[in-house]
Amino acid sequence: MFIVILFIFLGIAVGYNVRTRIKSATRKSAIGTWAGRATTGLIWLLLFMLGIEVGSNDQIISALPTLGVEALVLSGFATLGSCALAWALWKTAKGGKER
Repeated sequence: MFIVILFIFLGIAVGYNVRTRIKSATRKSAIGTWAGRATTGLIWLLLFMLGIEVGSNDQIISALPTLGVEALVLSGFATLGSCALAWALWKTAKGGKER
């Protein structure tokens, strides 16, 4: 865990140094474009590695139908609850009167 936190702070330090040392606008946009592409690529790589990790775990694969049903029930109730509270807020904000 210490190594993960160390890498987070190392990334913050590198990003701060790159941002403060490059002064010209053209270099900033080039660095920004490169950083955006690198971030997107790394996110895809992390998602791929997570998929490999989950796919190789027999316990998760065997419990996938149960997890899917639980996820469907939770998302359904979350959506219904959000709609109900949004409707109640709408009625409260309007004072219960239709215009």
